[in-house]
Amino acid sequence: MIIRRAFFYWRFIAIFVLPAWPFVGWGLFGESGWSLFGLFIAMPILAIALAAIAFLISARASVRTTRLVSWTDVGLLALWHLTIICFGSFSSGVALWAVLGVVAGLAAFWGVIAQLISETTRRARETMAEFERMAAAAPGTVPGSSIPPAQRFEPGPIDGGEFIVIEEKKPDERR
Repeated sequence: MIIRRAFFYWRFIAIFVLPAWPFVGWGLFGESGWSLFGLFIAMPILAIALAAIAFLISARASVRTTRLVSWTDVGLLALWHLTIICFGSFSSGVALWAVLGVVAGLAAFWGVIAQLISETTRRARETMAEFERMAAAAPGTVPGSSIPPAQRFEPGPIDGGEFIVIEEKKPDERR
C-alpha cells in the first residue's frame, strides 16, 4: 500500500521532474548542443503526456476516494518512468530508450483508459441495478421510509378555480 500511495503522489511530481532529467543527464554525460536542442522540442511533449496520464488516473473514482493507484498503474508508470530515466542517463543507445519510452507511454495510456472504462462501466451497472431495485418496489411505498402508505400526504387534483378565456381574432376574420 505504501508503494501505491507513493505513486499516487509521484505521478504529479513526475510531470516536472522527469522532463527536466534528460537535460541534466545529457549535460553530465556530454551530449552535443544539437542533441540538447532536440530535447527542447521533445520534453514539453513528454510533460503533456505525463500530465494527461496523471489526470486520467485521477478520473477514476476509486483513485480519488482511496488515494491509491492500482497495481497496474504502478507497473505501467514504473516501466515508463524507468525508460525516461534511462533515456537521460546513457549517451549510447539513446534511440533504443526513446523508442522503448514511447512504447511504454502508449502502453500506460491505453492501460489507464482501459481501467477508466472498466470502472466507469461497473459503477454505471451498479447505479442502474439500484434504480431498477427502487423501481421494482411496491407502488405507494418509498424505499427506506418508515411512514405507512395510509398516513402519507398524497396531493389531490389541483382545482384551478375560475378562469377567463380570451379569444383572439385575426384581422381578416369576421364574425
